[in-house]
Amino acid sequence: MTSVKHLIKENETGRIDLVVQKLTERSRTQVRGLFDHGCVLLNGVVCDNAGERVRASDEVSVHYDKNRNYKELPKKYRSPIFDLIFEDEWILVVDKKAGYLTVPTDHREPNTVVGALCQYMSLGKPKRRLVSIVHRLDRDTSGLLVFAKNEKIAQQIKAQFENRKPLREYLAIVRGRLDSPTGTFKSFLATDKGLNQYSTQDKGDGKLAITHYKIKQVYKDTTLVAVTLETGRRNQIRVHFAEQGHPVLGDVRYEADRASHPRWKAKRLALHAGLLGFKHPVTGKDVVFRSKTPEEFEIFAGQK
Repeated sequence: MTSVKHLIKENETGRIDLVVQKLTERSRTQVRGLFDHGCVLLNGVVCDNAGERVRASDEVSVHYDKNRNYKELPKKYRSPIFDLIFEDEWILVVDKKAGYLTVPTDHREPNTVVGALCQYMSLGKPKRRLVSIVHRLDRDTSGLLVFAKNEKIAQQIKAQFENRKPLREYLAIVRGRLDSPTGTFKSFLATDKGLNQYSTQDKGDGKLAITHYKIKQVYKDTTLVAVTLETGRRNQIRVHFAEQGHPVLGDVRYEADRASHPRWKAKRLALHAGLLGFKHPVTGKDVVFRSKTPEEFEIFAGQK
């Protein structure tokens, strides 16, 4: 096996497949085969997207057999609701698009992640009709979700969430500038009659919610933050930042007036679940999945 590593320079930013082609001196078809066979790593994580963008200081590594012909595999299943990131015998990891519910409500919405996944499962061999829910994302939030192929596996992963084991990192653009480069919000979240969440310091009235943040970029009147969760309460990130006077852009529920921004044109929240890590329920190995930054975030950042 041959291993090559390369640290991206300022003049090398762009598509990762062009970097890999230069490192391996292979045809574009062969390069796509390297991605399909899990030979390419970006910052230590397997990258199967040949169109992924790399930035200065990113590390690209390729582990492959020089004597092997890596054939491009058939294209992955595509859905307007999600991108399929990973699948094995027990679990599925998807990248949800903004604008879609994870599960239907009492109104029985037809276009949900669960509905689309059930349709996808029905195409497989053997055919399956159902997936088991582990956790959820809000309709207007995008990002990574894990589902199980049976309820026993789902319960095993849910237990990790209940014990605060999974690694969950979000990107958010919030209004204003935060006072500290890092911080933690801790409160008990309760629900009012309008089904809105709000913080209380009385643990008898709500459920413990802990949110950590780190500033990644400060703009003129907004801030890009990386947010990690210890707990996973409904609307937790949105509530905690809104109550500090820094609502997530595009939020029409919490501090809606201040969450509106003339340069945030997208009809969605500026909130993306970009990293998800947990212990595989069967193999016991730690698995980490990353999702690329949504285009709307890139456009906003380009406007400064």
